[in-house]
Amino acid sequence: MTQQTLFIVDDNAEFRESAGWWLSGAGYRVQAFDGPAVALKGLRQWQIDTLAKGADQAEPELACLLLDVRMPQMSGLDLHDMLRAEGIVMPVIYMTGHGDVPLAVQAMQRGAVTFLEKPFEDAALELALSQAFERARELMVRAKAQAQAEVGEQAYRRRFGSLSQREREVLQGVMQGKINKSIARELGVSVKTVDLHRANLMTKMQARSVVDLVRMVSTGCVQ
Repeated sequence: MTQQTLFIVDDNAEFRESAGWWLSGAGYRVQAFDGPAVALKGLRQWQIDTLAKGADQAEPELACLLLDVRMPQMSGLDLHDMLRAEGIVMPVIYMTGHGDVPLAVQAMQRGAVTFLEKPFEDAALELALSQAFERARELMVRAKAQAQAEVGEQAYRRRFGSLSQREREVLQGVMQGKINKSIARELGVSVKTVDLHRANLMTKMQARSVVDLVRMVSTGCVQ
């Protein structure tokens, strides 16, 4: 089961308590912060813990941020900028007790899911959360794909790095669609020698077939 974590950042203690109670009852894991500074510290630790768990954990966690815009010392907009600068990325729902069109525009420019004006209806919050966690799911899928691609690229570099110079020359001929006889003639070696190098490079690259080898070399990635 996918865990849904909701972080609340708001300097209003009464709001944090009531919202936390309602959202916990709705099945969310809720963690509330009373201001940007403590939120930044807590979300940094969450990022560390998430990375330590890895992308293949049995129960992946989806997270989003319910963020007040106007707070002492630092605004929600500034906090959002700091989180993005540190690579802490999650969907954000902005809240404010003051209707402010310029603030709403700035929030949406930062990629906010929506902008809610307090006091907001439960239905409005439920819709915003549904949209936020759907976006969080998309972010998780993209993050997994990126992580897998990075692993594949590293594996390719290791395999290619293990090839000898002659094996790389034979590989170049294979990539050009040449038969072993032609490769042997160009390299000034016997066909038997090319056969041997070709078999060795297939083993080192862990290619299941020539098609697999060509795909691997063309993309620079192991799938």
